Formats: sequence, C-alpha cells, structure tokens
Amino acid sequence: MRSIPRRKLKNHHAEAAQFGRRAMVGFLAIAVAMLGLAGGYFRLQVLQHEEYQLRSEANRIKPRPIVPARGLITDRNGRLLADNVPAYRLEIVAEQVRDLDATLQGLAELVALDDEDIARFREARRATRAFRPVPLKLRLTEGELARLAVNRHRFPGVEVVPYLTRRYPHGELFAHILGYVGRVDPDDLAAMGDSRNTALTHIGKAGIERYYEDRLRGEIGYEEVETNVEGRALGVLRRQPATPGTDLQLTVDARLQQSMVDAFAGQHGAAVAIDPKTGEILAMVSLPAYDPNLFINGISHADWQALQAPSRPLFNRNVLGGVPPGSTIKPFMALAALEAGTRTPAQKTFSGGEFFLPGQERGYRDWRAGGHGWVDLRESLAQSVNTYYFELAVELGVDRLDPFLERLGFGVPTGIDLAGEIAGVRPSRDWKRRAFNQNWFPGDTVNAAIGQGYWVTTTLQMARATAMLANGGVMHRPHLLRASQPGFNQPLRPEPQPGGVRVYENAEYLAAVNEGLEAVMHGPTGTARAAAAGATYRMAGKTGTTQRVSRRGTERMNPNELPYHLRHQAWFIGFAPVEDPRIAVAVLVEHGGSGSLAAAPVGRKIMDAWLLPPAEEAAP
Repeated sequence: MRSIPRRKLKNHHAEAAQFGRRAMVGFLAIAVAMLGLAGGYFRLQVLQHEEYQLRSEANRIKPRPIVPARGLITDRNGRLLADNVPAYRLEIVAEQVRDLDATLQGLAELVALDDEDIARFREARRATRAFRPVPLKLRLTEGELARLAVNRHRFPGVEVVPYLTRRYPHGELFAHILGYVGRVDPDDLAAMGDSRNTALTHIGKAGIERYYEDRLRGEIGYEEVETNVEGRALGVLRRQPATPGTDLQLTVDARLQQSMVDAFAGQHGAAVAIDPKTGEILAMVSLPAYDPNLFINGISHADWQALQAPSRPLFNRNVLGGVPPGSTIKPFMALAALEAGTRTPAQKTFSGGEFFLPGQERGYRDWRAGGHGWVDLRESLAQSVNTYYFELAVELGVDRLDPFLERLGFGVPTGIDLAGEIAGVRPSRDWKRRAFNQNWFPGDTVNAAIGQGYWVTTTLQMARATAMLANGGVMHRPHLLRASQPGFNQPLRPEPQPGGVRVYENAEYLAAVNEGLEAVMHGPTGTARAAAAGATYRMAGKTGTTQRVSRRGTERMNPNELPYHLRHQAWFIGFAPVEDPRIAVAVLVEHGGSGSLAAAPVGRKIMDAWLLPPAEEAAP
C-alpha cells in the first residue's frame, strides 16, 4: 500500500518577516540611489553649474577670429602698389576630425592638393594646438568651392573661410621695395608673441611688407557664432571688429620707377633716384627682379628653382650688395683735400700718365696713355684724371681720409627703412688690421684714391652722398615711407623724419667740385658729354668703372671686348638741374664695361623722366 507524503505546513510569520527584510533592503537601495541621483543633480546644477554652462555654450557658440584687412600701399601719387582681393581658403580643425588621413584623401578628390600643400599643412599642424584651424589650401577656385559645398556633410572639422589675400598689381616692378607676404611659420609666431596672432595666415617676409609689418598687420578681432549640432552657423551673437592695418604712402613714383627699368634696357644692375632736399627715394630698382605674387600662397618648387639663376633675381643689390665705387669716389676725395688744405681748386698738377710712389719702380697708370697734361680740380673731374687723385690721396694720407669719408656716410648703413642693409667697406688702416691682420701700405692708399682695392659701396650710399653735393653739404636719411593713413576716413599723416645733417661747411669748395661735375656732362673734355648731348637742362655727374680683372704690365684692354662675366662694373652718379637740384641718381650697370658708355645714358634717361613733362620727353 503506497504511503501518502506529508505536506509541509507554511510558516506565514517567517515568510512575512523575510519579505519585510527584503523590502527594507530594496527600499534602502532605492533610497541610496535616489540620494545619489539627487547628489549628482545637485553637483551638476549647483556646484558645477558654471562649468557645464560654459561647456554647453561652447558647444553652441563658437568663437571665430576676424583677421583684419592688411594695410594698402600706394606710391606718392596714390597709385596702388599692394592691395587685397577676396579669396577663400580651406581650413581643418584637427580635434574635430576622426581620421585625418582619410579626410585629406577625400579632400584631394575635390580640391587640387599636391605634396607641398600636404607637407606644409602637417608642419603647421605640429606647431598649432588641436583646437585651432590650420590652413590646408589658401586659394580655392570657383569649381573647388562648388564641389566642397555639395560634399560639406562628409567632412566634419573642415571649413571654407573667406578672407582677403595680398596682390601686387605691378608684379616685378616694385619687388625689391615692397618685398612680399608669405605663410606664417612657427618662427614668425614665436617672434610675434601675442597668442591672438595665431589666427594670422600671412606675414611680411621682405621689403616694406616686413619692415612695417606691425603697422600693416592691424589688430585681430573676434565674433561668437551660434551653431547647430552639425556645426553649421546659425548667426552671430557678438562681434568685436578687427582693426584694419594702416595704409602706407611711399615716396616712390610709379612712372619714374617704370622709366628707370626701361632705361636699363634688359641690363642687370641697380639704381637709386633720391630727392636731395628731403631724402625721399623717388625710384629704386634692382635688376633682375622677381614676381612677389609667387610667394603669397607658398611658392612652388619649380618657381623657386627658377629664381636660383646665376643672375640672382631675389638679391636686392641696393641693400645687400656692393662693389668698389671706382672713379665716382673722386669728388669726395677732392672735398677731403680741399677741407684739409692740401689742395686748392685752382692748383694744377701735371699728369704724365703714370704715378710712382717713392722708392718704387712700378708705377700706377692713368686710364689715358700719356696722361692729361696740366690739370686743375675742374679738369681732374671732367677728364677723371687718375694720377691727380693718386697724388692727392698720398699727400692727404689714409688717416685723414678715413674719418672724412665716414662723415659722408661711406662704410655706414644709410638707415633706409628696409631690413638687412649692409655697411659696405671703407678701407682704412684699422679695417685692414681687423680684416686681414695686415699693415696698411702706401699702395693701398693709391688704390683707394680711385675707388679700387678693398672698397665696397652700395648704390644707396652713393646716392646719399651725391644728394649731399646737390644740397649744399646737408645730408638726409634716405627713406621710403612718406605718409600713413590709420583709418579709411582719416587724413594722411606725414611720416616724421630726422632733420638733415650738415656734413660739409665750405660752400666755395662744394661749388668748385660741382663745377667739375658739370664739366663732366657739358664740358668739351667731359667723360660723359655724349650722355648729356641735347639736354634742355644742366646736369652734373661723374662716371666710374670698376675693374673685374687687373691689367698686366703695360697692356691695355678694351673692357667691352672681355667675356661678359669679366667686364668691368659701370657707375654713374649725378644730379639735376644744376641751379636747383630736384633729383640725384646713382646707377650701377653690372658688367657694363664703361661708366660713360653704359651707366651715364641710364642716368640721363632717369633724370629726363623726372624733370621733363611726358610730351617733351616724347618729342624728337
């Protein structure tokens, strides 16, 4: 017979107690969770309210820098030399991009990107914080803009930004005066210091653009832009406008600048035209030149290689280069002797074609075989008599010549408002000891007398010294900035300049030297009389020829028959009109062979362009 299992009786009291305990634990857990949640809300809403409010606002509101328009640059008559034109650039904010390499690859399908663009972007990105935009391409075409607009949703962190880019409408004409702007690099950012300047994409790299960068740049502004969750701009909440850069008016004249280039007729060299009464640079060229527009958005490798030609188009010959002055130094040697009392204007010496130092058998020859006969100061300049100045310099001595020539600005930077100007070399006893640890010899003085030997002089120094002759012994600092305009509605403010300095006192001696320089151009024996033929005004000038190779023994050579690279450097300095000088010029024609044949005609054309009205200039 099967047994019947016993049913266990429930203990309702125990179960109720167990349920109560479990309910209490659950209630406590919920209470703790609620307290934790309340504490979290309290922390978020009260304790950290400001922090999270700022984060929320940062997600909704994007600060955006406003880069100011760069100041315009004009010539003395208001012709634009450097302006700004609208453009669009492509920027990437690295922290907003998930896969940078994939993004760059995708953009390359829409925009023309080369290896140089990518390399510059990666270099700039390494030097920039991840939340700041970095330019990828600085000039987008209309087709590229359209493709980017259609595919904008594919590239978070990528923006097309409108801006103003620099333009040089005259191309090469003012390259060595204006310089150019280029992309900002880490060294530029370090030099600028202010963190706000990281928004800049371009900075002056050379010329006026570099020298007056702080004034041309302006001050960066900003705006707060409200965006949606996709980062699209909805509107501007607040705006602090940028302060545009200062507009600059230069002293140069665009018409004279073009005439100066035309006067060289394809030859290489340098020239400066200056107002002797003020020191204003009227025109200044260094040839060959280059197109500064190539550098604005990053020069290509091919264009850069083309600029490395032996003719050195990037080299500013007026500021960075110099050669011996040749016979153009003779007027200043004459002034030194007159002031020291070792010569008088009427005193004559005999030129037999050769000069001998005491105790030496080998002489120093004149450029004319057989010499010039008896000559005074006037004829020594008109005919450029070497032996006259050999004798004069030895009588005077280098120790008296050196401080006098320093006073006239030789071997000293002119102070022009361009960076990197060299001082040149004014040979002296102390200089030779420092440079070569050698003694000074009498033969060094003979060579220095006619601007040969160790001399290194720039066209700027020669122009300043020539202007001093034209201005009665008063020397002004050469300068390029004439006036500035800090705002669109503001008047032009003349740029203050230091006053002129009188470096030569005796008006009678100055007149005697200038009479000799006038005879160079208009006298029957003047070395540059051919260049002055037919002139309707009187001019004063001096030619010079700097040898590239030395003559041997009694051998004479025609400099124009030498190979081009060995031909002499051709100099000309001058001013006009003689009775009231309004322009002084210094011209150097590289490998010109002869100052009278190559450089003087260039100087004449420059003075004609400034002094004659266009109609008269064009007349036969």
